[in-house]
Amino acid sequence: MKQQLVDKFLEIYGDGDAVDVYFAPGRVNLIGEHTDYNGGHVFPCAITIGTYAVARRRTDDSVRLYSLNYPENGMIQASLRDLVYRKKDGWGNYPKGVLQTFISKGCQIPYGVEILYYGEIPKGLGIGSSASLGVVTGLILKELMELKDINMVDIALFTQLAENEYIGAGSGIMDPFTIAMGKKNHAIFLDTSDLSYIYAPLLLPHEKIIITNSQKSRLAVDERYQERRAQCEQALKELQRVVAIRDLGELTAEVFEQVQEMIESPIRLKRARHAVTENQRTIQAVEALERGDIEEFGQLMNASHLSLKEDYEVSCEELDILVEESWDIEGVLGSRMMGAGFGGCMISIVKNSAVNEFINHVGEHYKERTGLVAEFYVVETGNGAAKI
Repeated sequence: MKQQLVDKFLEIYGDGDAVDVYFAPGRVNLIGEHTDYNGGHVFPCAITIGTYAVARRRTDDSVRLYSLNYPENGMIQASLRDLVYRKKDGWGNYPKGVLQTFISKGCQIPYGVEILYYGEIPKGLGIGSSASLGVVTGLILKELMELKDINMVDIALFTQLAENEYIGAGSGIMDPFTIAMGKKNHAIFLDTSDLSYIYAPLLLPHEKIIITNSQKSRLAVDERYQERRAQCEQALKELQRVVAIRDLGELTAEVFEQVQEMIESPIRLKRARHAVTENQRTIQAVEALERGDIEEFGQLMNASHLSLKEDYEVSCEELDILVEESWDIEGVLGSRMMGAGFGGCMISIVKNSAVNEFINHVGEHYKERTGLVAEFYVVETGNGAAKI
């Protein structure tokens, strides 16, 4: 793979100075959904598929970007003096946004770059493809421009900022943080309110993590995602009349029960209840994993799905069918929808002995009930972004 990408880079950009190859993974979130922008905890891990990039520093200020996933777009060209968002640049706006963010933060970027990208993450899975693209670009800038004061957390923050301010997406910190900071055989217990974190061992000798793609396209997901954020923000303001909190994630379930009447809208009450209870489930899930109680961990995943379906209302018929069918299999410890919702994927922890039954049963029954053909990905934990 590495040599093939280098050869393709030289074919597109021509011979010159030596090139370097970089990789940033995708990520899955085991539990803790829609908590990252509510100041709660998440529990994601990096995985072994992601985005490769071959890069070389230029001697002028030209920026040249090419993706093997979007050859029809040709080469995206810009300069360090003109990195404005252009709709026609499509995917290329993500690395341009990271470049612009580095510059706006005072990083010295005196030279342009030429980069070849290849992403392994299937489009629309909701496992961090855009953040993977952003983080690998940030790592390239750190290395090629010798930005010694920039660390991997900075790269994660700059990637999030680029998505928020340059692209206009309301992305949280979880994806870029996990992609930048991942560690093989571990998940990251991350407090999104202050970015404090611990690595929790994630050893599953008798189980597999399986991602099931519903093949249901996520229509208008950004609009509905922003709506949920706004509802949570308004609920927070209402609660702040009686409790001194900065985020919903600071509340325990018990305190929330005592003050929830301050939330004037039944819809906002449901949204806030999910944010609070999902954060508590995430804390309990990590504690269960530390005790080696994978059964309880799975039960908390199941409860997470019901909350996402009923309180946060970001599931859909297709995801619910996937989850229901998976729950019928004895060797499935836990399943839930994953990501922004309204389509996308289910994540499951499945005993090794039940993997084949899981794929056959869920795939067959899902097709019967929806007409769609699900895709299954058995994933492993991996390390964060690095030069390879």
